[in-house]
Amino acid sequence: MTTAGATTVRTVLGDVDAATLGRVDYHEHLFQVSPLLPGDDLDDEAASAAEAGLLVKSGFDAMVDATPIGLGRRPAALTRISTAADLSVVATTGLHRDAHYAPGHWSAALSVDELAARFVRDIADGMPESDDPGPAVPAVGPAGAPVRAGLLKAGVDYWSISRRGRVVLEAIGRAHALTGAPVMIHLEHGSATFEVLELLGGLGVPADAVALAHVDRNPDPGLHAELAAAGAYLGYDGVARTKSWPDSVVLDCLLAAAAQGAAARILLGGDVARRTRYVSYGGLPGLGYLGERFVPRLVRAGGSELADRVLMANPARWLTLRSPGAW
Repeated sequence: MTTAGATTVRTVLGDVDAATLGRVDYHEHLFQVSPLLPGDDLDDEAASAAEAGLLVKSGFDAMVDATPIGLGRRPAALTRISTAADLSVVATTGLHRDAHYAPGHWSAALSVDELAARFVRDIADGMPESDDPGPAVPAVGPAGAPVRAGLLKAGVDYWSISRRGRVVLEAIGRAHALTGAPVMIHLEHGSATFEVLELLGGLGVPADAVALAHVDRNPDPGLHAELAAAGAYLGYDGVARTKSWPDSVVLDCLLAAAAQGAAARILLGGDVARRTRYVSYGGLPGLGYLGERFVPRLVRAGGSELADRVLMANPARWLTLRSPGAW
């Protein structure tokens, strides 16, 4: 296994210094196939590459591809897109919440030990070319190097953590202890925040290794300030969802949370995550929306210093591998 440096972020093209990441979109998907999202598959490499180009054009230098095991990951394709777009990409291992997998999916039969071993392999040795229960064919990048994940992910339901979800979280805890990889937790409507942090803490994952994705779906800046004080990162990724709320709700919540002490813990992403919402697949608004439409509003309302913390300093700190030399 490779030993990481003190400020190492693991990208699909290799380890980089966190300080070199630039502006980071903390949560997107270049590839994703889920039975929960019929007709919205992201499975066309050329279209996803074009969409990545739009993200770069909008002012971003790096992104997290938050697609975990079994949902259409394409690690080798990520390296090609990363190279062509000049975009640093952090790939993801772990499992999503139960609803994203068809009944009887092979991952449901894996034990905590087996899941943890897969998660560790993805981070330390490299991801397989395709996710299946059989022998793994390693994914390789343009130079023939393994394509390694740099993030652990799990998901919980609305005010509920399933029995299987607890198994996955335990495996996440074991993998984090061995790899020092950062953790992303999908929350349904921003619920069960402290409950998830408490459970992860009992499994050895400190709050300051954890990003709570979709926390802004519950736009409560007081709660967010409390979560930040506990150490957790706040995943704001609800922009361009005007059917549910205007962007002003996200912006106002972000500014209020920052004013209450959370500025050093806020992350910003789009989580557009749908074929019908990607310009290069024929939809709207696309990955360019965050940088073109929302970030300028953040700069105007909150200042460039806050924007730099949210887009650069905070994600660089969160994505840095912990415990260098321990594996």
